Amino acid sequence: MKKIIAFAIVVLSLSTASSLFAQQGRMDPAARKEALKQKLKDELKFSDVQADSVATIQQEFRPKMREIFMNQALSQDEKMAKISELNEAADKRIQPVLGEDLFKKYKEWQEKMRAQRSGPGGGNQ
Repeated sequence: MKKIIAFAIVVLSLSTASSLFAQQGRMDPAARKEALKQKLKDELKFSDVQADSVATIQQEFRPKMREIFMNQALSQDEKMAKISELNEAADKRIQPVLGEDLFKKYKEWQEKMRAQRSGPGGGNQ
């Protein structure tokens, strides 16, 4: 009986933990935008206008990228090419908002964040 109770507790704990992680990954778009704006202001010292503009542009492109990622008809290479095109399109809109120096800083920050997500212990969220 103790083994059954212990097993039930372990299963319940695992399901709760996985549910919490899933909820974090499915943050609603408005909350995701606000979180990004705050990161841009805190870490890159963007103004409110700059942070809002970049977050708005990123929010606009996110569903398009997700659609590409979820498309099972595309090969991995095709997905990467399409996502690269979208990134270039987003960058063309972001660069005039930030200017050359801040845009370079932003791109370096993006690379750092990407490396942290895909590096050891970072997962690929």
